[in-house]
Amino acid sequence: MNKGGNYVIVLGGMIGVGKTTYAELIANHLDSDVFYESVDDNPLLDKFYHNKKRWAFALQIYFLNKRFKSIKEALIDRNNVLDRSIYEDALFARINYEDGNMSEAEFDCYLDLLDNMMEELAGMPKKAPDLFIYLQASFETIEDRIEKRGRDFEQFDHNPELEHYMRNLHSRYDDWVFNHYDASEILVIDADRYDITKQEDAKEVLLMIDKRLAELEKIEAIG
Repeated sequence: MNKGGNYVIVLGGMIGVGKTTYAELIANHLDSDVFYESVDDNPLLDKFYHNKKRWAFALQIYFLNKRFKSIKEALIDRNNVLDRSIYEDALFARINYEDGNMSEAEFDCYLDLLDNMMEELAGMPKKAPDLFIYLQASFETIEDRIEKRGRDFEQFDHNPELEHYMRNLHSRYDDWVFNHYDASEILVIDADRYDITKQEDAKEVLLMIDKRLAELEKIEAIG
């Protein structure tokens, strides 16, 4: 496999599924850079988990702005991995709207801004990622990894409201990936099965990714 790059790969999946770990593994394998989701330096995330109705709109705009900046830079360089991208952003916004955390006016404002951003991406020389990697996992796996990660504001064992939010988000992911995402080809990785902190699992996952990228190169060459 040519590790020179020329790929833009985006990872997607539930909160806690392991996107950052996967992104770093793939980027090291392909000699690419990683664009990280803004979490540890996010001034709004902790506030959102404690008061969703107060902070949902502000948080969505914050994430949208950061993800727009990242995808623009990634598409220009053509050699990057993103551990979360702008394409998933509307799923989070819609759930916040449906749960009553965002008003209709706020949601409409968000969608208008997202549409403008996507129109700008459509005008770039490279318009979309090469591959979307969906890390698919059971809710039990998500719950276990969130607990082990240990971020206080993410823990929902004694927080029914947060557990409802997480379960609702998890229940919507497959539909979003398979029925709504259309920016690139999709590779599904069973995150219940693979633990890429183990060398053999990491090797197998990278072989899957290499194979899919090689297939995409053949399709592009034929086209």
